[in-house]
Amino acid sequence: MADAHGQDTALRPELAPAWLRPLVAELGNETHAGRARELLATRVPQRGGKDQSAVLILFTGNPDAETLPADAGLLITHRHPNLRSHSGQMAFPGGHIEDADGGPVDAALREAWEETGLDRGRVTPLAVLAPVTTGGSRRRVRPVLGYAADPGEVHPASEEETDDVFFVPVSELIDPANRLTVGWRGWSGPAFWAGCYVVWGFTGVLVSVLLDLAGWAVPWDETPRGLAEVLEGSCNDEKSH
Repeated sequence: MADAHGQDTALRPELAPAWLRPLVAELGNETHAGRARELLATRVPQRGGKDQSAVLILFTGNPDAETLPADAGLLITHRHPNLRSHSGQMAFPGGHIEDADGGPVDAALREAWEETGLDRGRVTPLAVLAPVTTGGSRRRVRPVLGYAADPGEVHPASEEETDDVFFVPVSELIDPANRLTVGWRGWSGPAFWAGCYVVWGFTGVLVSVLLDLAGWAVPWDETPRGLAEVLEGSCNDEKSH
């Protein structure tokens, strides 16, 4: 957590398990760390200035594995369909950086606890990506990469915000059968099936970038499909895009 001087929670890349180290190393390259920002720039102008929000991209999996373990998972939430902003969308836990937070890492850990019950003491922050301006809210968001060997039980701790919280197996995200490209209002980008949910937009781009940088991605059918059609077959229950 933030210390008495208001400093942000420290990143500890040296504590990454062997299977996550290549990804952490790639994020040390400014060009690679900014890849998500580049992909979303065609949808929404990317803003400068101060970080306004933060999200936690949390991996779990065997800490002793040298390569991607079979139990690797990625924490994700389903935003409640009744929310005014990003309703029904799949998202990483996160939210506004408060004055009491030491910075984006501290905010991402706090928000994850508030939304999913994740004990921040179980999480090792590893790296940050370049800030990304999201569609809809137009907020400047800082993605924070973290790892938890044993994250404990997660659940919709803030039922007004989320109605489902779970770890998606990374193997399912990599599977070409669960990957697709969606098009919406002249923009197209990566998306993923996570059970009956569709992960797209800001979150989908981040997942795609991480799979690529980690060297886990495999070829898949990139033929674009209409977003409305895809969502119709999902259980996202999105009210608007």
